[in-house]
Amino acid sequence: VQLQASGGGLVQAGDSLSLSCAASGRTFSSYAMGWFRQAPGKEREFVAAISRSGWNPYYADSVKGRFTISRDNAKNTVYLQMNSLKAEDTAVYYCAAGAVTTYAGSRYDYWGQGTLVTVSS
Repeated sequence: VQLQASGGGLVQAGDSLSLSCAASGRTFSSYAMGWFRQAPGKEREFVAAISRSGWNPYYADSVKGRFTISRDNAKNTVYLQMNSLKAEDTAVYYCAAGAVTTYAGSRYDYWGQGTLVTVSS
């Protein structure tokens, strides 16, 4: 499966932004999906994950209550709604597809190219 992330941009602290990740192929619904991010000079970190069916999404503590992951299997797309953005949310955001719903990036098999989110304070 090929993944194409979009929706990044420059926003101010407190603003909202919605990311999308479109998947090619007809097997999107067979993959768990995750969002990860990598800030400049830092390691990649888990943001959110969602199961094949969309049940039981879970989040990193740093974004819990502010970010929402969702998916539309009919549109082969996973979303990340980001509210109350903070300067520390600045990073390149990546979507990923894998066999299991997990925070572990190494368990994901396919990755999108990333989309840059910059939050000014």
